[in-house]
Amino acid sequence: MPEPTLILSMLALLLAIGAVAGVIAGLLGVGGGLILVPAFFYAFSALGYDSPHLMQICLATSLATIIVTSVRSVLAHHAKGAVDWTILKGWGPGLAAGAVLGVLVAAGLRSVVLQAMFGVLGVLAGGWLAFGNPNWRLAEAMPLGRLRAALSALVGFLAVLMGIGGGLFGVPLMTAYNQPIHRAVATAAGFGVAIAGPSVLGFLAMQIPPEGRPPLTVGAVNLPAFAVIVGMTFLTAPLGVRLAHRLDPRPLRRVFALFALVVAGNMLRKAVGL
Repeated sequence: MPEPTLILSMLALLLAIGAVAGVIAGLLGVGGGLILVPAFFYAFSALGYDSPHLMQICLATSLATIIVTSVRSVLAHHAKGAVDWTILKGWGPGLAAGAVLGVLVAAGLRSVVLQAMFGVLGVLAGGWLAFGNPNWRLAEAMPLGRLRAALSALVGFLAVLMGIGGGLFGVPLMTAYNQPIHRAVATAAGFGVAIAGPSVLGFLAMQIPPEGRPPLTVGAVNLPAFAVIVGMTFLTAPLGVRLAHRLDPRPLRRVFALFALVVAGNMLRKAVGL
């Protein structure tokens, strides 16, 4: 059993991380998963829970929190008239299908493999946030038909493998298809519901051996971590939304990109044993 002081320290850390994740979710539309997954991994590891399936628990718990965060965020954006529900409805089925495939793939991988995948995808995403050209365009309108189905499924699949809500991929993709940045951020907030909902159902049904598993873990979702993070993001996500409509997000985007590169790079370093 971990020392009470260590548990209290981890609780304080998760409260702080949850507060920051909520603001980032509302402000940049990238969700809090990029923060939460490594935070859960290091917190659980520090408490002595080092299971071969630890990353599945981190991904599943992060996605469970994203359901609540995304609903809170998208409703706040909708109140400002910024959500494009036509895009959200058209992309929803593909996002959900890709998410289910992501769960099936993640269930069969070892924790170290998922660490490496998180690291690689996180470095690529951080690089795009830092150096990508927001004025780059693929087309003047959002894709339809098979291309939409393929792109939405790919976003859902990659999002589950990183434990994120999809905004990290969805926002730059929508801006590349000529959507204004505020509409892209607001609409991408809804991607999290389409991705996290079906994926969490799959993770809840996953059988995780009890050895090395944090207490009060149902399937692959850790309930205490979920409750702590949701409590904070529920309070702070609307603050991020208000800031998104008042501030130029580009300076913070670069800071967040640097953070993403550091966190993902460190996860990749640990995965390869350096």
